[in-house]
Amino acid sequence: MSGKYEDPNAPGEINHFQALSSTLAATVGMGNISGVAIALGLGGPGAIFWMWVTALVGMATKFFTCTLSIMYRGEDTSGKIQGGPMYYIVEGLGKKWKPLAIFFSLAGLIGCTPIFQSNQLTQIIRDTMLAENGLLGYHTMILSGTFLTETGFRLSDIIIGIVLVLLVSLVIFGGIKRIGHVAARLVPLMVLIYIFTVVYIIITNFADVPTYLSLIVTDAFKGSFASEEAALGGALGYMISMGIRRGAFSNEAGIGTEAMAHGAAKTREPVREGLVGMLEPAIDTLLICSMTALALLMTGAWTDTSVDGVTMTARAFETGIPVVGPYLLIVCVFIFSITTMFTYSYYGTKCLNFLGGAHRKHYYNYFYIFAIFLGSITSIDLVVNLIDGMFALMAIPTMLATLLLAPKVIEATKDYFMRKKRGDFDHY
Repeated sequence: MSGKYEDPNAPGEINHFQALSSTLAATVGMGNISGVAIALGLGGPGAIFWMWVTALVGMATKFFTCTLSIMYRGEDTSGKIQGGPMYYIVEGLGKKWKPLAIFFSLAGLIGCTPIFQSNQLTQIIRDTMLAENGLLGYHTMILSGTFLTETGFRLSDIIIGIVLVLLVSLVIFGGIKRIGHVAARLVPLMVLIYIFTVVYIIITNFADVPTYLSLIVTDAFKGSFASEEAALGGALGYMISMGIRRGAFSNEAGIGTEAMAHGAAKTREPVREGLVGMLEPAIDTLLICSMTALALLMTGAWTDTSVDGVTMTARAFETGIPVVGPYLLIVCVFIFSITTMFTYSYYGTKCLNFLGGAHRKHYYNYFYIFAIFLGSITSIDLVVNLIDGMFALMAIPTMLATLLLAPKVIEATKDYFMRKKRGDFDHY
């Protein structure tokens, strides 16, 4: 991370810090803000415990997938080095496994769209700034969420969607190098702003921390607050399912997206990239998601059944930090969403690159910006179900290949630390 081992002549496009920033730009995002709110609202406090479980397992998973992304890099049709599940499936398992790599790439074309991010960013702008009695202090029918066009869509959503398309287009058409540079500057800033804001809410209610931490753990095995939507498996099963789904969406461990970004890192040491990748679930789920959950619990926002997603978090910020709280959240949500949209475009282009060749990969960006607009005008339920489904499909080939190639990673890890012990890494 510090750059001590960076080799300017190593294959790849971005350094370790930019690789981590790019993946954090995707994982530290709306999953931490609205994903936690969805988990709490539908699964109850116990769902947070199962998010922690996915993070602990995810740290091991990311070590293996990110190591493999460097260990078995392949070349695209232009001769450029590429990494990711589709490449380590073919390079590590052999050509006969290519249908599995194609399956991953096809699911990735839809799973890597930014419809959830644009949906939630549009929702918070509409519900907190443009709605009646919102932050702007007045009601403008044409701009507010109450005005519907003849097609049934809110005019405000359409306008916000168009603005997002223009902003994201300026960055994503520059490729991973521009994405990496922008993410390396914005990600640390957005994490700090969000953490300081949530820490303030936690400190002002610090006496309640043990109570709610205890509630998270005890409810994890009861499911007492699970939504009435719980059907098969009962409340407990529904709560566990909700925690795992939101945890997987938050840190993306085992999905395969993280391996695509780390596969672009400039390094000759696969294990080194795996170690960097392990930081992501710790930062994303164990730290930031936990802090969001405490803020929602302490302010009582999670019990408000009239709101969901990012609007619930906005209520918590408004209660915890009156007047300025919602403004700070909007800034965080904007940066979270935009940077996630930057990185996801790279993932999708890599999938199309694998399927159709390097000369066709840029076409994905046109579909991608259309998906941004689509997410802005679509319901949250449809968006969440679509992304959950695609992530599940992407995880199947990723985890199958990772399990089959795990012995290779273990062997490389032993060799790496043996060489490190001998002092072979005084420089790159």
